Amino acid sequence: MPRSVNVVAARNRRKKILKLTRGYFGARSNVWTVAKNTYEKGLLHAYVNRKKKKRNFRALWIARINAAVRGYNMSYSEFIGKIAKKDIKLNRKVLADLAMNNANAFKAVVDSVK
Repeated sequence: MPRSVNVVAARNRRKKILKLTRGYFGARSNVWTVAKNTYEKGLLHAYVNRKKKKRNFRALWIARINAAVRGYNMSYSEFIGKIAKKDIKLNRKVLADLAMNNANAFKAVVDSVK
């Protein structure tokens, strides 16, 4: 009895990966083993960078808040300490947005913690 290999399923599996790697440079888009390795590595980077994205945004918010409170003769750490002591429930994302887009509201927050 001849050996049975499921060529249809194998080809479909390969075509699916090759379709996902379309647009990659050189052999990464059309050589099966290279494309598969590139695709899997890309998924790994995507997973890692979803975590890094959160760190990067927090650092950006802190930099924006720090730049804004320097205009009021205060440091970032002082400002955050005073906000915590006054029990103001605004997170860094909201504070950074206020500092960038609504200077009057941010000034009100700063005045309330001074």
